[in-house]
Amino acid sequence: MSKILVTGGTGFIGSHTVVELHNAGYEVVIVDNFANSNPKILNQLKKITGKEFQFFELDLCDEAKVKAFVDQNADITGVIHFAAYKAVGESVQQPLKYYRNNLYSLINVINGFNADIDLVFSSSCTVYGQPDVLPVTEAAPVKKAESPYGNTKQIAEEILQDSCAVMPALKVISLRYFNPVGAHATALIGELPIGVPQNLVPFITQSAIGKRGPITVYGNDYATPDGSAVRDYIHVVDLAKAHVAAIRRMESKKASSNYEVFNLGTGKGSSVLEIIQAFEKSTGQKLNYTIGARREGDVEKVWGDVTKSTQELGWKAELDINEMMLSAWNWEKYLKDNPF
Repeated sequence: MSKILVTGGTGFIGSHTVVELHNAGYEVVIVDNFANSNPKILNQLKKITGKEFQFFELDLCDEAKVKAFVDQNADITGVIHFAAYKAVGESVQQPLKYYRNNLYSLINVINGFNADIDLVFSSSCTVYGQPDVLPVTEAAPVKKAESPYGNTKQIAEEILQDSCAVMPALKVISLRYFNPVGAHATALIGELPIGVPQNLVPFITQSAIGKRGPITVYGNDYATPDGSAVRDYIHVVDLAKAHVAAIRRMESKKASSNYEVFNLGTGKGSSVLEIIQAFEKSTGQKLNYTIGARREGDVEKVWGDVTKSTQELGWKAELDINEMMLSAWNWEKYLKDNPF
């Protein structure tokens, strides 16, 4: 049984990936510093899987502590690196916070393992900026980032690609996510933003349950069918399963090189207004929303071509937008009765 380290493993995507790794027979070690997550998630993971995972509270920006951790856990064979700040708006206001955290942590992980590790990197479709052609493929040019957050993903990919070019023992798959939403079918884990949600779906669910006021749709004058911004939304459980597929690809030595990139999405775009409608349809909850100005750093429309992921990773998103919205709502209702 391979031992996989999941950094940021109590976060939204990380926690779901821990579950899917466990379901696939892997031994999982979790590292987190709870900068954007809650320690109670560890107990939720135990409820779902029946297992108490090995956990280390660790700031990956501390180089010496990372090195000491790796020395004490020499049997780890793979890393899935989620640990990063992720709010686009906050990154515009606090760029240095994002550059320091998102890049130092990655460099320390590579150095900690002496560049001898299978590493799955949590990247983002933000590296494409506003693509010239849709759907966007992995071969599309990486454009100037729309935000410091997006730029940290671009720079991180460059760090990994440059490192792989001279470090043959380092094997990397960068997964470029589109917009992860939804929650686990048990409603025991889901997105848990600290403070006011920066992402659409948790704001929708918090508004619907009465935690927030009306939803603001940022812009209705984009060149899209209904004027609101379009994204490729993907269920977090589907996304988690793709990380398992990436680890298996590297273990089975099927990778075409020691640095690969894959898009993860559904291959379809949905507008903000369509997401609102899907939530209302799947849950029966009426939403109160207003139209606001465009938000700095936001891209007009983007969705992915996922042909490569389907053909080479052997992975495809299975859950639709209604399942995404219903599971997110069930998680929000769980939180109301079981506050964190």
